[in-house]
Formats: sequence, C-alpha cells, structure tokens
Amino acid sequence: MNNKFLPINKSDMKQLGWEQLDFILINADAYVDHPSFGGAIISRVLEAVGYKVGIIAQPNWKSVDDFKKLGKPRLAFLVSGGNIDPMVNHYTVNKKRRRRDSYSPGGKMDCRPDRATIVYCNMLKQAYKDVPIIVGGIESSLRRFAHYDYWSNSVRRSILLDSRADLLIYGMGEKSIMDIAECLNSGMDIKYIRHVSGTCYTVKDLNEVYDCIEIPSFKEITESKKKYAQAFKIQYEEQDAVRGKALAQKHNDVYLVQNPPTMVLSTDELDWVYSLPYARNYHPIYEKDGGIPAIDEVKFSIASSRGCYGGCSFCALTFHQGRIVQGRSHESILNEAKELTSDKDFKGYIHDVGGPTANFRAPACDKQLKVGTCKNRQCLFPNPCKNLKVSHCEYTDLLTKLRKLPNIKKVFVRSGLRYDYIMADKDDRFLYDLCKNHVSGQLKVAPEHVAEEVLELMGKPKKEIFDKFTKKFYDINKKLGKEQYLIPYLMSSHPGSTLKSAIKLAEYLRDIHYQPEQVQDFYPTPGTLSTTMFYTGLDPTNGRKVYVPKDKKEKAMQRALLQFSNPHNYNLVFEALSKAGRRDLIGYGPKCLIRPKKKEEINKVKAYNNKNKRKRK
Repeated sequence: MNNKFLPINKSDMKQLGWEQLDFILINADAYVDHPSFGGAIISRVLEAVGYKVGIIAQPNWKSVDDFKKLGKPRLAFLVSGGNIDPMVNHYTVNKKRRRRDSYSPGGKMDCRPDRATIVYCNMLKQAYKDVPIIVGGIESSLRRFAHYDYWSNSVRRSILLDSRADLLIYGMGEKSIMDIAECLNSGMDIKYIRHVSGTCYTVKDLNEVYDCIEIPSFKEITESKKKYAQAFKIQYEEQDAVRGKALAQKHNDVYLVQNPPTMVLSTDELDWVYSLPYARNYHPIYEKDGGIPAIDEVKFSIASSRGCYGGCSFCALTFHQGRIVQGRSHESILNEAKELTSDKDFKGYIHDVGGPTANFRAPACDKQLKVGTCKNRQCLFPNPCKNLKVSHCEYTDLLTKLRKLPNIKKVFVRSGLRYDYIMADKDDRFLYDLCKNHVSGQLKVAPEHVAEEVLELMGKPKKEIFDKFTKKFYDINKKLGKEQYLIPYLMSSHPGSTLKSAIKLAEYLRDIHYQPEQVQDFYPTPGTLSTTMFYTGLDPTNGRKVYVPKDKKEKAMQRALLQFSNPHNYNLVFEALSKAGRRDLIGYGPKCLIRPKKKEEINKVKAYNNKNKRKRK
C-alpha cells in the first residue's frame, strides 16, 4: 500500500493495524485524493479528527461483494454520487450517452450506474441491514427536496427517501460530518440525530420539529406547477445559514425536514481543510488504465475561495456552497503553491487560483456574517448593491506574491471572473495586472447572452456592461503591447429565449466578428432557478409566465444561429430566419448572416425584401 492513501482493501487495513473501520466512503468517482474532490475532503477531515476511514470507489453495483470488501464499519457508510451528478456525467443535454467519463480510469464509461447514490444505498441495505447510511455530495445536495428530473421528465421524490438512507448532508459537509461522527461515536442512535445544520432527515409527525416552514408537498407540486414554483421560492429564500429557517415537505406519510444550512467555514477553518495530507493524485491502482483524466485540470490549480454571490439563475451554487464567500489566507495558499513546486511533474505553471468566481474573495458586505444574505435582493443584479464591497486589491496582492515564489514561471487565472464586478471597481490595477501577468492569450468570460429579456431571467448584467468591459480589456492589452483575446461563453435555449432572442445574439456575434467553437444548450440540472422556470414556465421569484423553448427543432435552430457561419447549420439557420420573419438577414450585404443557396431561395428573399420595402414606404 502507498501510505499516502486511505485503505481500499483488507490488505491496506492490515498494514495499518486496523481490524475495523469507523467509516467507509462509497464513491461513484475513482479514488483521487485531492482537495478538488469532495470525497477526498470528507475522508481526510474525518481522519484528521481521529476516525479510521476506508474508500470503496466505483464498486460493481451488480452484486453486494464489492460493498463488503472492507467489512462492516463501526459507525456508518458514507455514500456520494461523485463530483458531478451521475446523470449529467452520463448524458448530454440531448439525452445522448456521453463517450467519456473524466472521473473514471482512462476516461472509461459505465464505471458507475445512473442515479448512483440510490443504487449504492440499496446495495448496502442488502449487504448490511443495520448499518447507518449517510448520503452527501452534489447529487444528494441538489436533490434533497422533491425535484424536477430532466432525464425522466418527471418530479421525483427527495433522494433521501428513494435511497432509504438515514441522513443527508447538503452543501460543503465538513462541519456536518464532524458533528454527526461525534454523535455516533458517543453512542447516539442515528435516528435521533436531528439537530445538525446542513442535514436532512425524515419524521412521521411535524410536532417533532421545532420552528419550521412547511412548503408545498410532493403530491401538490406534482399536480401543480404553480405550487412547484412556490416551493422552490421558499427553498431559495431560506438558503441562508444566519436567517434561514428549517423547512419541511410532506412525501405521502412522512416529512422530509431540512435543517438550516451550515455556517460557512472561517478562514482558519478553510485553511485547515486545505492543509490536510492529501496525496494530491489518483490512487496508483489506476496507472495501468492511464490514470484519471479529471486530475489533469486541477493538479496544479489552487482553490482560493468558496461560495458565490453572483446569483446566476442557471447555477446551483446558491443551493450547494451558498452565497456567502469565504477565502483562504495568503499564507495557506502560498504554502500550497510551494508544495506544488516540489511535485516531480510541476513545470513552473500554476494553472488557476480561483473558486466558483475567482475575483470573489470575501463576503459581499459586512452584514452578511451577522444577519445573513438579503432575502429578496441580489448583490450584483440588476446593478451592484450600494453596500457591496468592491475591491480587487487583496486578490491582486495574492497573485503578486504567488508570482514571486521560487520555481514559479507563471500563475494563470482560469476560473470564472465576474466582469461586472471588475467594471464596478474604480481601480483598474487588477485588470491591468491580470492582462499583463495572468492571461494565457485568451480570457474566458461568460456574458451568456445579449438579449435583455434573456439576461434578466439569467440574472446576468446588461450587454452594455460587457461591451464596456470588452473595450477596456482590449485598450489595456493595446497599452501593454499584447495580442490577447476574449472568449465569451454563450448559452442557447435558456428560458425566455425566443428565436428572435437567438437572432439578436447571432447579429451581435456577426458585428464583433466572432464565431464560437462551442455553444452550451441550457441544461436543466437539479437545484437551479432556471430549471424551475424550464419545468413550470413560471419565474418563481415573481410568478410571471416565462417562454420556454422545449421543441427539439427550435432548440436546434437557436443553437445553429450562434454558429451561423458553419455550413452544417445552413438549413437550420435559413429556416429559423424565415420562421422569425428575418429573411432580410439572408443575402449578400454586410449585415446578412447567410447567403441564399439556391435560385428559388434567392427569389424568395428578393420577394420578401421588396414586400417589406413597399410596407415601409
């Protein structure tokens, strides 16, 4: 056994002199002991506070044998569906099977089942009927309430009920798992562990629950989309560790109860989590398969913060890491950077220093840690709040210190950056420093769209702000004598986007002379405001109706419009422009998106344009 890793078989346990483990983590990902992987963090945290932990990664779910290979744990099984929801991991937005799983040996598919948490828990029930099961990770976190499931196109029950687990940990679970472990170790039956923040449990009677808000039931939300939107709105509003209330949702004859979220880790606590003795690599057993591809992106990257107050509607961070941002100390990050330089594979380049949003390093304002986040307001949208603390000085200083470390040639920033936050900063030092020292020729940013009706539902800043940022970026690079480019991330078919909205975006791309190589179709994943809009056709924040593009043909046309110069998209673009009454964009002029292809099409376009010309006269 490589002593850097936790035991994965009985032989490893024997070398450590362990006869029985306290906790066994069942994970749908291969075993990678790196702090970018949730399973690694939870197992190392438990180890650090004195518990014996073993790992069963990607067990064969077709028999109970793999689930028994480490024996029976003294306290509990921990089950995670991995770093990505298994359904997202397996299927594209078109519900086609993916060809590659970056979290499996050699990128091989079919190393985990669909809905892995449920499958694993049901196998554990067969293997050991009396051992507590605690579920966590992104799959459980975002499916903790009854939720719309895109892949089955139905509303499913809470994953806690479908998995038959005893407890569910949501969000970043370090504090929760330590509290639960202490209770179990003291002899407390898991059915009485109902007080831990950041957890969900079930009860038969709400009289057993103190001070909670009951939200529309599973039955109600399956029968009424309005009730579904109402339930989501309450969940969204109460997602706060300081002011949030416990929530209860009836599922037939039991109630799913969610305790308020766990308070974010302090800087000292976050530093401690990242100081634990991670091997920072995949387990050696995967060498023969070519390793685990997912490590390549993060092995020489540093997570500098958690949380995001950006409030993008299509992002699940609000429900997982939360809106309160907390950053690690400079000392902690510098120590990790020094550790990276000692790795035999390190070439002098730190690939990223960031988090969910790289340029968010602290709470948005002074009051968040005292009274919580605002219930009905966002920090940046539609405009930056007057209480928002806007400064990049601390982050700029951190990047400067990292650049000056021995054996480091370059420090890149590749995590997402909020350009509206950059534009709200009156000091250009950060953007200047970023362009000069931390961009590798291309800076990726995420305007997502330009149509106002879509941006409003996305919770994204107006197009004018992106235009101003673009100008400033290129002006600074011109002063620096650098040829660097912005690569905008764009999304098609988001709720609110009509064909006309997609054409607006296509015209914008024409005007800036940019054709994206990739376009992301909106993917309705669990736990997002946008997914609620997709399913209900309502904006849950105000109850207003929302147009949702669901027709496969229309979605294909919206996507094609964003890559209108691709010859393969010609027919779809032609049809979209015709359907939207925009044949003026078919022709030979500088404003046209495509040229007529056939004689009859040319005649149709001419007739259409002449008709419109007469109308205008």
